[in-house]
Amino acid sequence: MSQIDHVAVLSAYRRYSGIYDLLFGPLLEPGRRRVIELLGLQPGQSVLEIGVGTGLSLPHYPQEVAVTGIDLSPDMLARAARKQARLGLDNVQLQRMDAQHLAFADESFDKVAAMYVASVVPDPAAMMREVMRVCRRGGEIWVLNHFSSPAGPGRWIEQTLAPFAHAIGFDPRFDMQTFVDASGLPLASVQPVNLFGYWKLLCLKRP
Repeated sequence: MSQIDHVAVLSAYRRYSGIYDLLFGPLLEPGRRRVIELLGLQPGQSVLEIGVGTGLSLPHYPQEVAVTGIDLSPDMLARAARKQARLGLDNVQLQRMDAQHLAFADESFDKVAAMYVASVVPDPAAMMREVMRVCRRGGEIWVLNHFSSPAGPGRWIEQTLAPFAHAIGFDPRFDMQTFVDASGLPLASVQPVNLFGYWKLLCLKRP
């Protein structure tokens, strides 16, 4: 059973919200830019970003695209809203929402991006079922996340952090194949991103 629950997530990201941009902004920025580049969004299309956080990705989306960003944490969303207002991002809508229970109609979005969030939600398979439901048929779902290392220092760090998953608000041991299998979606591509390629970018196709 996952050690992550909504209480853990809300508590952790209340603590992180004030320093998140400093800690994870530059470090994870290459991955954000790569996702939005590969989304290949065209004018008039719509995209849903799961786990929009403090809105670090928002300035990179084309202005001619309708962007909806959701997050469970009100503290993180408040910072995203301030970025949106400061930058005048009229194409962006932000909503507080549980990724496991999306309040959108079926096939509402052309594409979906989930960046650095899959190992945060208590039930990643439930999140992916909802993501598939709201993505239009033939659409792409891009998932950017850390996944368990088979060996080496990364594996040691993951094992060391695992007992503290509830406190840190994410699951350090997160197997990619288990996640893909549970999603029930065909995997189109995998590529490493960010420092040392530790994070992986998956493209999943909505049948």
